[in-house]
Amino acid sequence: MATNDARDLNLNIDKEALRPLYEVKPARVWMAYITEWVVILTTMILCWNYFNVFTYIAAVIIIGSRMHALACVMHDAAHFRFLKNRKWSDLVTDVFVCFPMLVNVDGYRRNHLGHHQHLNTDEDPDWVAKLGRPAFEHPQTKGQFLGRLFLYLVGYQGIADLRWMTKRVSKDKKTPEQRRQMQVFYLLLIVCLTVFGGWKFYLIFWVVPFFTSFMMFQYIRSFAEHFGDLEYTNLLTSTRSVKPYLLERLIVAPYNISYHLEHHLYPGVPFYHLPKLRKVLEQDENYKAQAHYSRGYFVGLLNEL
Repeated sequence: MATNDARDLNLNIDKEALRPLYEVKPARVWMAYITEWVVILTTMILCWNYFNVFTYIAAVIIIGSRMHALACVMHDAAHFRFLKNRKWSDLVTDVFVCFPMLVNVDGYRRNHLGHHQHLNTDEDPDWVAKLGRPAFEHPQTKGQFLGRLFLYLVGYQGIADLRWMTKRVSKDKKTPEQRRQMQVFYLLLIVCLTVFGGWKFYLIFWVVPFFTSFMMFQYIRSFAEHFGDLEYTNLLTSTRSVKPYLLERLIVAPYNISYHLEHHLYPGVPFYHLPKLRKVLEQDENYKAQAHYSRGYFVGLLNEL
């Protein structure tokens, strides 16, 4: 079983160099939320005004990638790396990210922290949910992997994933306040779409990207994080970090989400400090010798299948 604590690895790390990396800068998260929504809304409007098959395909890819970017930033809020007032932090994150994607941040948090505490064991909810599913089997052929991506692009796999996720979410016990917040959000959404005649717009510019490109990007990143050619002997070999190519950094790994090994070692470090964290970790020879890295999501993962 892999150790889940960086302290158990006896890494020779400068503790003073780590201290400033825990500093939380809420403006970075606010800016990310606002930026991604501006891109999403701008893409919707441009595609609506210049609609054809090519602009729509581009819009689906762009919008899905920005949904994924919002989810990556939400991950920091789930680790309490956003606002000091945790109630407001959760509410803002729910309204900007989670409610539009049919979840709430507290439910995600409880699942995700269990994943960190019991990494790759029978008590890891992510591991248990994915282990044995064909999409996460290893070894698998490159054809099987690419075929899975095609099923995402046509929406089939995204719908199947939602059914699988709904079963997990249904077991999540929400507080009365959380249920009320979600009910108010969805009621307002339904009223606005109905009053302003926005159901068609919502369907083609939110629902379709959600079930296709968003789900595909989520799958690619999820597979890269803990599956494929990994040894699981300790934390350094139980997950990988990926050095993405430029396009991948924009659509698959925004906001330093590719620094996944570093995040598991020090989950309290916000996304904007992860590149500095890697430089600190690379001072240790044991880390450099064992840390698992891949170059590129598509090329790197295909080479490790």
